[in-house]
Amino acid sequence: MINTNLKFCRRELALTQAQMADKLGIKRSLVGAYEEGRAEPRLATLVNMARLFGITLDQLVTTDFSKKKNAKIIGTAPAPDAVGAETDDQPEPPTPAGGKLRVLAFTVDQDQNENIELVPQKAAAGYLNGYADREYLEVLPKFRLPMLSQTGTYRAFEIAGDSMLPIASGTVIVGRYVEDWSSIKDGTPCIVVSNRDGIVFKRVYNKLRSGAMFVLHSDNPHFSSYDVNADDVLEIWEAKSYISSTFPIAELSLERVASLVLDLQQQVALLKKA
Repeated sequence: MINTNLKFCRRELALTQAQMADKLGIKRSLVGAYEEGRAEPRLATLVNMARLFGITLDQLVTTDFSKKKNAKIIGTAPAPDAVGAETDDQPEPPTPAGGKLRVLAFTVDQDQNENIELVPQKAAAGYLNGYADREYLEVLPKFRLPMLSQTGTYRAFEIAGDSMLPIASGTVIVGRYVEDWSSIKDGTPCIVVSNRDGIVFKRVYNKLRSGAMFVLHSDNPHFSSYDVNADDVLEIWEAKSYISSTFPIAELSLERVASLVLDLQQQVALLKKA
């Protein structure tokens, strides 16, 4: 599927063969030969293609993305010098600042409106392998929230743990897909999907320019902040809404507590008189 995937991704980005060749660090004639199936890329070039498109090498070789109904290529390709040229040396990896291409799969209802797929806690591990596969998403529960903006793609994740109190464990966070990671503002609550940590709900601090990473911060002070390398991140979804069966408990001030105690004392006194 290399030739069809290369042609599909190039057209999705509105790139000429010459521009794609610059991205891959190879000759333009090779891009044409690869797309027409007259030549096969070397392993180093295949690795560069997979990294550039933000997909696995297995997906590049075995999956025909041009025939996936509900899949789209997301993102902007890195600069030409971000990918190593086709040499005998090991190619350098592309810059990870959210610039590499990523495949976003989604499902639609009978009216062709995008669904919100729900990823429950028990499906979190499987999501790391199936997040870009429409067939996997088809088996997940789906719903729609009319109050959300009609622009963007949304997904819902059931979170675990109490690192983001007062958002309790078991709460469903509805997030909008972030295409350009460099646009994330410090302190934005997001669902971050990564190979290392799986699915986590944190406040994201953007350190792409200074260190090609993100700092993930918990609202619960008992949890320490930690870094995650941008290369390890698969998806980021900016939190836009949440669904919970647990109502947050209001914090009581000393004045409020004193007032409640006084009210109780007065009620007890009235009961004694009665």
